[in-house]
Amino acid sequence: MPKIYLLDVTNRDGVQTSRICLSKLQKTMINLYLDQFGVSQSEFGFPTTNHEVNYLNANLELAKIGAIKDLRLSGWLRAITDDVELAYRNAPGLKYLNLSISTSDQMIKHKFQGKLDYKSIIESAVASVKLAKKLGAVSVCVNAEDASRSKVEYLSEFSAAAAAAGADRFRYCDTLGCDTPFTIYERISAVLAKVKTPVEIHCHNDLGLVVANSLAGAKAAYDAGIDSYINTCINGVGERAGNADLVSVVLAIKHGSGMQDYQLDEKINLKTAWKLSKYASYAFGIPIPINHPGVGANAFAHESGIHADGALKDRRNYELYDYEELGRGEPEIIDTGRKITVGEYSGIKGFGNVYDQLEITFKNDAEAKKILELVRYANVHNQKPLVEDELRFVASYPDIAKKIFTMQPAV
Repeated sequence: MPKIYLLDVTNRDGVQTSRICLSKLQKTMINLYLDQFGVSQSEFGFPTTNHEVNYLNANLELAKIGAIKDLRLSGWLRAITDDVELAYRNAPGLKYLNLSISTSDQMIKHKFQGKLDYKSIIESAVASVKLAKKLGAVSVCVNAEDASRSKVEYLSEFSAAAAAAGADRFRYCDTLGCDTPFTIYERISAVLAKVKTPVEIHCHNDLGLVVANSLAGAKAAYDAGIDSYINTCINGVGERAGNADLVSVVLAIKHGSGMQDYQLDEKINLKTAWKLSKYASYAFGIPIPINHPGVGANAFAHESGIHADGALKDRRNYELYDYEELGRGEPEIIDTGRKITVGEYSGIKGFGNVYDQLEITFKNDAEAKKILELVRYANVHNQKPLVEDELRFVASYPDIAKKIFTMQPAV
């Protein structure tokens, strides 16, 4: 029986959104939270980008020692052999890759401008897949950028050639968000009728249809007996109008009419949604919209007399799912008295007080001073106060944290 898996692209598509960014520590925390959430894979960065190198290798190390337990860490590259070679020079431990190349007539004519055509695009993808597998990739997905404006016949040819070369998945990218649930279902069904390969569904929200389109694409794969991997971003961040919101996608599969027979990855733990969404909001500096599904301030709020009366009588009258399911319901305590924080100019006494509150002790003064110095760097790195989980991470993995905070210009 096929399954629907989640592949989160917050640390790739999310961070390349205009006007927002994440520090390398924040990207690392996102990976740790995604692992707790039960997401199958995180597209965790760009192995051909110099400032990502230490972060990428540090996170691969976290996976190797079991700090990241089940989450697969995949790098995003262009589907050209030069990128593959550079990726493995920068991060030799990479096991999962997404190789991307444009496939629409629009992109061939107006982006490549005669440098590539139908034939050479497939040749580049095939050569990249073969080289990636040779260099150690366990799983490779080949991405058809602008698939929603590409000829279905060519998408079938493209995905078949990639699969024959050793690709494990095909990514259908609705790059401009121009699909509807009806068109994406038909198009993916047509490709899978000719090429039986697991498919990733990568959609954008330019028409406000991103979650609906993602489900329709996954449904097409499921109905064809094929596994699918819905690409998501936390809180729906992403280029332009955003990508598919992680929590909304899970809620739609679990509670949407007609979706109950579609098997979602059993590792998904929605109870971590509240913590994950709040952290991402803090890290990005973007408030969660008040009306955001599941995690918005009004998701379980009732004011109208009829609604309030109905919800108090039986929550099912006006609530589709329970707030406890998302890890909500516990009161949040705000300390209004004395507060000691740790920053880039903190001293050992204040630092000790903060970690005492976290019930974390150090073997000796030398270890405490080492962690203090790293926490100072972390505050400079983040440019905002560290949250408790970040403080715990630095204390638990100081050597890996040091690598994450370290970047050297290429020139």
